[in-house]
Amino acid sequence: MDFDFLSRSPVFRGLSAGETESVLGGVRYRTRSYLPGSVIALSGDEVTSLQIVAKGLVKGEMVDYSGRVLKIEDIAAPRALAPAFLFGSDNRYPVNVTAVTESILLIIGKRDFVSLLCCNETILTNYLDMISSRSQFLSERIRFITFRTIKGKLANYLLEHTTVENPYIRLNLTQQELSDFFGVARPSLARAIREMEEGGVIESSGKEFRVTDRPTLLSVAAGLADV
Repeated sequence: MDFDFLSRSPVFRGLSAGETESVLGGVRYRTRSYLPGSVIALSGDEVTSLQIVAKGLVKGEMVDYSGRVLKIEDIAAPRALAPAFLFGSDNRYPVNVTAVTESILLIIGKRDFVSLLCCNETILTNYLDMISSRSQFLSERIRFITFRTIKGKLANYLLEHTTVENPYIRLNLTQQELSDFFGVARPSLARAIREMEEGGVIESSGKEFRVTDRPTLLSVAAGLADV
């Protein structure tokens, strides 16, 4: 186990590699390896342990009743899987989790993780920060998904990442990643971008966007206008 790398996990942030190794030495844990494409957890499975991606990359996806797959996010080492769902009355995975690359997960049972929370204030604080951040992230994802149109999703995204004083944004996502984030097809997103450019609302060049008509963009985000 690479404790130096593991100490960079949001769970152990603030602890040295030696301190991380020491606190884990006081509880039971195990590791499990997954090949690319392997299923780690299915939506509805009970969350019985804290799982941290110690190596590799996994992804969370949601499938609706029509079979459409909505990618929620990629989870890279050394982040944890579904930390906000470890406790609660319905502590089940909300998404399907699969390995994108060859991955290794560190698994700590719920009872042992509670022991860590009780014995180490840093880990307790980190965990509370994590679940709060997850709640905020999921609220943001729900908000994007509930926008009725692709243009509404894009308008809201651009408004949140620009200001009147600085109407520019350089995306850190590819167009495919952005379409996955919105839960739409890439050609549909490309068409929405083109139509909004033709309407004089935005300008784009590769990953760079500029909002040229913010009032209209606000109307599109609110569902009051289409361009």
